[in-house]
Amino acid sequence: MVTTSAGILPYRIAADGTVSALVAHMGGPFWTRKDAGAWSIVKGEYDAETESALDAARREFREELGLDAPEGEYTELGTFAYSSGKRVTVFVVDGGGFDTSGTLFGEFEMEWPPRSGRTASFPEVDRVEWVSLDRAREMLVKGQRPALDRLADLVGGENSPSP
Repeated sequence: MVTTSAGILPYRIAADGTVSALVAHMGGPFWTRKDAGAWSIVKGEYDAETESALDAARREFREELGLDAPEGEYTELGTFAYSSGKRVTVFVVDGGGFDTSGTLFGEFEMEWPPRSGRTASFPEVDRVEWVSLDRAREMLVKGQRPALDRLADLVGGENSPSP
């Protein structure tokens, strides 16, 4: 069965036309010392038969960051497939003025260290940052990068999609 996720990619546009996006560094022991390809759109899994993609995206934003998603008009950028087959529906919203102070990252549990029989808790994400679209392309996991190109097409600005 294909895993489906939904997420929110807040963006803001500076006075000089530079577009930036809010991205999250994945938490847990596997991502601690990684940067490139270790960031994500704030997202999570959902069941399309019981919840809409936008409702799921808002719920996951709250669960992962401890903050309500930005107010505003949401636009669906599309659904993007990972090489694994996982599909992620991404929504954007103008996040100008969105304050990330007060984040309270949600946690998950897993066996750690592996095969130890012990369970440890880790944050789902361990930090969030506003970064330019060009920088976000370097940071995000590969399957989410096309969403940045769609965002650049949608809002314009000085960032342009990579070839």
